[in-house]
Amino acid sequence: MAFWKFTALRVGLMAAVFVACLYLGLGILYSAIASAIIAWCVTYLFFRSWRDAAAEAVAYRFSGKAGSIRTSTEISDAMAEDAIVEQDGVRPDPDRRQQPGS
Repeated sequence: MAFWKFTALRVGLMAAVFVACLYLGLGILYSAIASAIIAWCVTYLFFRSWRDAAAEAVAYRFSGKAGSIRTSTEISDAMAEDAIVEQDGVRPDPDRRQQPGS
């Protein structure tokens, strides 16, 4: 949740600065560059706790300690496929295309 909150803050700041720069007549390209830089600077300087919480959330998700994001249906399907492969002794080759008519 912290990641999405921080992302929404940064995108919101970018949008507000972008519109303000367009209103000042900076042009689309310079407005986009200025809004990205200003939004990054503001969030870096004033929203450290939000940034740290977002970084912790991302690190936790990729650490391997987080639970599976797969649903129970996906897990049971994968287990059934594994059982079929073990039973038949045939390894599927997803890169091999099936020949027409076979």
